[in-house]
Amino acid sequence: MTSKNIDNLRDSLLSKIESAADLNSLDDIRVSALGKQGSLTALLKGLGKASAEERKPLGQAINEAKVKINNAIAIRKEFLDAQALDLRLASETVDVTLPVRPEQEGKIHPISQTIDEMVAIFCEMGFEVAEGPHIETDFNNFTALNIPPEHPARQEHDTFYLPKKEDGSRLVLRTHTSPVQIRTMLSKKPPIRIIVPGRTFRADYDATHSPMFHQIEGLVIDQSTHMGHLKGCLIEFCRTFFGVSNLPSRFRPSYFPFTEPSAEMDIGCSRKGGGLTIGAGEDWLEILGCGMVHPKVLAACGIDSNLYQGFAFGLGIERAAMLKYGIPDLRTFFDSDLRWLQHYGFLSHDIPSVARGV
Repeated sequence: MTSKNIDNLRDSLLSKIESAADLNSLDDIRVSALGKQGSLTALLKGLGKASAEERKPLGQAINEAKVKINNAIAIRKEFLDAQALDLRLASETVDVTLPVRPEQEGKIHPISQTIDEMVAIFCEMGFEVAEGPHIETDFNNFTALNIPPEHPARQEHDTFYLPKKEDGSRLVLRTHTSPVQIRTMLSKKPPIRIIVPGRTFRADYDATHSPMFHQIEGLVIDQSTHMGHLKGCLIEFCRTFFGVSNLPSRFRPSYFPFTEPSAEMDIGCSRKGGGLTIGAGEDWLEILGCGMVHPKVLAACGIDSNLYQGFAFGLGIERAAMLKYGIPDLRTFFDSDLRWLQHYGFLSHDIPSVARGV
């Protein structure tokens, strides 16, 4: 091994590096020179055979050659990287004139739409929205509402009960949103003016019933409210919700454990031609139940019925949506069918608000 051999090898490698056409060729040169079996590596390993006087200058020459080769490889790599980028930019182009891919706009579910419509109407009448838990006590769901122990609603075939607790009591999935009325009367002194939209649960399932459905209820408690106020409130609500200013209505005597007197409200309709049209006609359609709050319900909530009275009402949100928007089957509300939602759903700007008006 001589210094001339080292210089010749260095010059040869530098020439190859300079002429490397691509990054793969450059890496092959690097491995052939500096790898474990590389030519420069072999010279370093061979220093042990040189004499003590020759070892130092030869080692210095090999290291200098190694530094020059590493620098040359780095410079060539930078050049080849830039060259590859230029070729890629020249070959890859984006045509900004192409139209964007079509995207379907999401739709609001009819239940959400109907709830928002109802809330907007009642809030303009001065009601506040109240909410409560889905799992309720027997007291809030039945007892405080004057529902007797033998009432069919308390039976297993009508109500979802949770397992018994240690004291023998059982919680229930609320069968109506009325427990929120009880919670409000227990925690707040009159005057009270609330609406309660939310999910409810009953053991029933067919084209017009679902084990989970939605209700909206209203409650007014003060010292002067009477049946006339109840009728005026509900007539105005139905006329606004269905968009029929002269909508006929009537109230029929009925029975509910939690109201006295109780009534069912009917609205005018026509069934000519096999269809259903809300408005003036020869037929009537039951739409909701209502009545004056029973004195026993007030007493259960610690409210003196000699000083306070009020009214309550409730209606099914799915049924109202079916009547207003012509949806024939309740079960389709919960099928998660995007085609159905695209047909019956609403765009976001269709949602009413108190600020925008109904």
